[in-house]
Amino acid sequence: MAARTSKALHELVTTLAAPWVVLSPRSGQLSGSGAEGVFARDRRILSRLVVTVDGREPLPVHVDEPGQGVTVFGAVIEGLGDGGHDPTVRLRRTRTVGGDGLTERITVVNNSHQTVDCLLTVALGTDLAGTAEVRSEAAADLPTVSAAVDGDALRWEKAGTRVSVAAAESVLTPDGVQWDLQLKPGDESTVTLQVTAEFPAATGFEIKPPEQRPAYDEVVLSCSDSRVERWVRRSLDDLAALQLGTGGERYLGAGPPWYLTLFGRDSLISAGMLIPVDPELAAGTLRALAAWQGSKVDADAAEQPGKIPHELRAEVADHGNGLVLPVAYYGTHDATQLWITTLHKAWRWGMPADEIRALLPNLQRALRWMRDYADPDGDGFLEYVDESGHGLANQGWKDSSDSVQWPDGTIATAPIALCEVQGYAYAAALAGAELLDAFAGDLGDARERDGAGASGGADEWRVWAAELKTRFREKFWVDGYPAIALDGAKRPVAGPASNMGHLLGTGLLDADEEATVADLLGDQQLDSGFGLRTLTTEMPGFNPLGYHTGSVWPHDTAMTVQGLYAAGRSSVATTYTRGLLEAAESFGYRLPELYGGAGTAEEGSPTPYPLSCRPQAWAAASAVAVIVAALGIEPDVPAGTLDITPASDFPWRSLRVDGVRVGERTLTVEYTDGSLTLS
Repeated sequence: MAARTSKALHELVTTLAAPWVVLSPRSGQLSGSGAEGVFARDRRILSRLVVTVDGREPLPVHVDEPGQGVTVFGAVIEGLGDGGHDPTVRLRRTRTVGGDGLTERITVVNNSHQTVDCLLTVALGTDLAGTAEVRSEAAADLPTVSAAVDGDALRWEKAGTRVSVAAAESVLTPDGVQWDLQLKPGDESTVTLQVTAEFPAATGFEIKPPEQRPAYDEVVLSCSDSRVERWVRRSLDDLAALQLGTGGERYLGAGPPWYLTLFGRDSLISAGMLIPVDPELAAGTLRALAAWQGSKVDADAAEQPGKIPHELRAEVADHGNGLVLPVAYYGTHDATQLWITTLHKAWRWGMPADEIRALLPNLQRALRWMRDYADPDGDGFLEYVDESGHGLANQGWKDSSDSVQWPDGTIATAPIALCEVQGYAYAAALAGAELLDAFAGDLGDARERDGAGASGGADEWRVWAAELKTRFREKFWVDGYPAIALDGAKRPVAGPASNMGHLLGTGLLDADEEATVADLLGDQQLDSGFGLRTLTTEMPGFNPLGYHTGSVWPHDTAMTVQGLYAAGRSSVATTYTRGLLEAAESFGYRLPELYGGAGTAEEGSPTPYPLSCRPQAWAAASAVAVIVAALGIEPDVPAGTLDITPASDFPWRSLRVDGVRVGERTLTVEYTDGSLTLS
């Protein structure tokens, strides 16, 4: 059985090429504890991979990541070679992950003055636990799977998953692999392990690598602050490694190891942020999710006709504490609106018209969901309640059980109408209306099939949006700001939270209301100095390490930055952009899923959140999002226009971005001391 103790997730070294990922301490060793392991397709492929030399574990001294999907662990071997203080025998293990497996090259280097004879052993084992079992710690109670020696490989099998570790010129036992090495002075010797797996035929969603993984070499950035260059390059490398694919489409897995699959909200937000540099990613994400758009009412899966799924898994996932999610789970009350607005943005940036036409039926179904299913009690707001008894209690991006609470700590009762869900819906209604107008001549067949006007015409959706705007102003504002939500009794839940930042740029607020929200967002009760706190420090329930109750999420900050720049509140937006950059530097330019919200008043760098995934798709995409927002790039390819209006309070003296994709053109945008150049 696996041990329960382990380093915090954020401390583990990640080697990634989705759907394969390895999580290990800085030693490179996999002991089988906690989240350590080799993972692929929602399964822990290996839980144990421990190197010893003559029975001793090497002393780790260095970790390097020279390229995408490659980690090099450096160590010294004590007790071998020359005497004295200087290490003379070293071990280097080069870990390379591809979309179809893992290669581990272990090199022993003899820098001593004498011949070294040693026994190199790699202990191997697996529980073949599901990622949900690992996350809930149920895997700690699972027995290890017995290995069989088969020629030059070890093999394990459980529930249709077959794992193979091949090791040439070695001695294999059910416990691992051994090599007898002899190295003369100055010599080195390398042995290789190849880890592969075969998976059972998919009964749920098939998690696979993309047919081609982008390198983003054409995206080149230079800035007066060189940290920006390192932040963007590291983010793009991580985003390439996070990509998955099905049927020729590419989309982002949300983050390793728990979320390395297609999500509705996460994948859409991330892909939408990346449209300026990778529009095909957004198109693939839209199509992949459209293929799983809801077609029936199924309370167990939270499925409804037209609804975009929350997450798709290879198998049913029991996360513990009563949370059991089916392979296709629809418990999200914002992914459908985000699908519509992402489609609209992709169209504005130049997604080909024939690709838009192919998705018009899905657009109409998504709009119908907003009208016919998203407001179950008919009060004019989109609200959710978990009807299954084993799904997510909260179905916005803050999906933890305590994310919507009153100032006294009481949890708000369902059904919950989140403020940002209304903002997304308003934007989606207007975006949908514009698409319905633009493609009116292509809608006849769909209307004939589904019934004339079944999804509503463009004018109907503009009226729907206007009425929502009026209702929102009447019901959501409390103490001078938009409440995080209305509870089941239709009361506004007090306490400033980051959710209000997502309203900026949606159009749901007028200019004066946007100014009010921007001023509050600029206050230190929400601005940590490293990003936007999820909850104000003025709330008794504030916890700087609370998952959604005081921590900082980079994507949350970035989406707010996008809205602030769009609303002309560039001073506050630039402050948050610089805060994200400070945080990125402290995390080696790989921003985690979230981090502590104590802020600069208490700490010189943000406190890591112990269970934070790193990298995470929307955290990485945030680097591109804030740069494009600061430059103010707003194309309308169908109309033949391109507006670029850099922020009045620009974050840096100079910035040049090569590789901006607008329609069929690839542009270079350069800003220097208030002057803009486009080529």
